Amino acid sequence: MDILITGATGLIGSELDTSLHQKSHRIIHMVRKSPLSENRIFWDPASGKLDREALEGIDAVVHLAGESITGGRWSPEKKRRILQSRIRGTSLLSESLAGLTAPPKVFISASAIGCYGDRGEEWVDESSCPGTGFLPDVCREWEKATEPAGAKGIRVVNLRTGIVLSARGGALAQMLPVFRMGLGGKIGSGRQYMSWIALEDITGIIEYALQNESLRGPVNAVSPNPVPNREFAKTLGRVLFRPSVCVLPGFAARLAFGEMADALLLSSTRVEPAKLKDADYPFRFARLEDALRHVLDKPKP
Repeated sequence: MDILITGATGLIGSELDTSLHQKSHRIIHMVRKSPLSENRIFWDPASGKLDREALEGIDAVVHLAGESITGGRWSPEKKRRILQSRIRGTSLLSESLAGLTAPPKVFISASAIGCYGDRGEEWVDESSCPGTGFLPDVCREWEKATEPAGAKGIRVVNLRTGIVLSARGGALAQMLPVFRMGLGGKIGSGRQYMSWIALEDITGIIEYALQNESLRGPVNAVSPNPVPNREFAKTLGRVLFRPSVCVLPGFAARLAFGEMADALLLSSTRVEPAKLKDADYPFRFARLEDALRHVLDKPKP
């Protein structure tokens, strides 16, 4: 297949790029600088520029680009960038695909389980109502921006990704220094659910969705076994052979991270990957300890 990827230098994109290359697919990258090869297509979402003719005949598009939601407190400017980077890029790409003579068969566009908001111990799946707040609002607009492609008849998959486990980046990489020093532990009450996914499974899910026509619309890209934060901390400590008894109180998290603490660290989202189960996706790492031991190269003693 000829597969276009945006955000190909990110954590998920780079892993996906490697995996698809190994399977002999031709990969095209969207770049914001002048293309240096035939496998590069120029775009500039901020100014609405995109080489639309270069998109003709591509078989599939995987859209992963967007401003990181971590990396400091959420100032009004940071929140604006988070929202606009998703809406502008997705709208530009979706509308461009809809205008093609030979559009792709499938458009996989990143989204996030943040759409469900803080739901306590309630199980949520793709049919659940969205939550309220900044992240649910962002996700709602993000997914809405893919509608022009869907109206064209392109199969659209809105991939609602959970916490991606990798030692090379993301939330886990930020936790590791603290846990390796023996200073890790639960955040707040520790009862809030964390819906996670191993990096190899998120790339596996994307590849599965490229081929499986039953997958369309919102798809929860998470393990079938979410865990409370206190269990996550305990398991990570055990894998690293370090204590994990320290506590970051909720008020301290809010002092340090502001609004982001409530949305990312203290909120509880217990997500079921219902569509992936129905499609018989074979999870490589369904259990947290197995996933952590794999990504951290820590086999069982």
